[in-house]
Amino acid sequence: MNVLLNIVLPVFALIGAGWFARRRRWLGETAAAELNRFVVYVAMPALLFRIMATASWHDLRQPGFIAAFTIGCGVVFVIALIRGRLRGQSLSHSNLDGLNASYANVGFIGFPLCLAAFGPASLTSVTITAIVTVCVLFGASVALMEIDQSQEGGWRILRKVLFSVAKNPMVLAPVLGVLYAALMPTIPVGADHFLKYLADAASPCALVSLGAFIGERREAAPWSRVTSLVALKLAAQPAATWLLAHEVFQISMQATGVAVVIAALPTGTGPYMLANMYGKDAQVVASSILISTLLSIVTISLLIALFHTG
Repeated sequence: MNVLLNIVLPVFALIGAGWFARRRRWLGETAAAELNRFVVYVAMPALLFRIMATASWHDLRQPGFIAAFTIGCGVVFVIALIRGRLRGQSLSHSNLDGLNASYANVGFIGFPLCLAAFGPASLTSVTITAIVTVCVLFGASVALMEIDQSQEGGWRILRKVLFSVAKNPMVLAPVLGVLYAALMPTIPVGADHFLKYLADAASPCALVSLGAFIGERREAAPWSRVTSLVALKLAAQPAATWLLAHEVFQISMQATGVAVVIAALPTGTGPYMLANMYGKDAQVVASSILISTLLSIVTISLLIALFHTG
């Protein structure tokens, strides 16, 4: 009960505050989008840069953790993709299903949740999962979308995908942070305070933005399709990640806990952005985000109670 009250509920209460404010129209129609832009382009890059600029190479060398989380994402993505194709869906819509089922909301929920549950030492690992999610998973999904829609050659598609991923601030910031840590001295006090102020704003703004996004009124999506994707996201992905982390790569219990909790996070907004980017129906995506977020209050509480040692 203490885990629920002290760790999980404060995080989801901020989502609820954003939802309530949007429903009451205290936040306007563009509030979720504008807050999201602030988080993605300003606050979260500051957080990621600061974490990586102050991390040691020892903190970053986590091959078992990286492999367990990445393979877990990939397995669930492929299952949902194949399932969509077998049901006669286009590659684009099957690709969105795969992203729906495997794209954890690391940026908006993962950082504040793991900070509260596992402490500041976990943030480097969380940053690694954010990079895997944004670079590897989202990049692969963009590539499949381009393949389905483009008549261009393979090299031009690859170049377009690499350029799209490379200019993402949530990819650039940690890379620059690693370079700074390797080549430069300690961050000056004034600059560090500036980065910390922005970093501290990332999590609350992200959570309120997510709540405002969920609070938008939308048409209902096909229930059977949504529930299967939510089941893959909240059950299959953390189960696969646990199996890989504990049985295959045999990483520490703390690292296993972080990997499994991140894998069990609800669907992030990446699939919704991709659907809008390519003009695809986003009803299933939006419903998956809403339902997985609500149900994850229970599933995340159980997992943190299992792995939390503080």
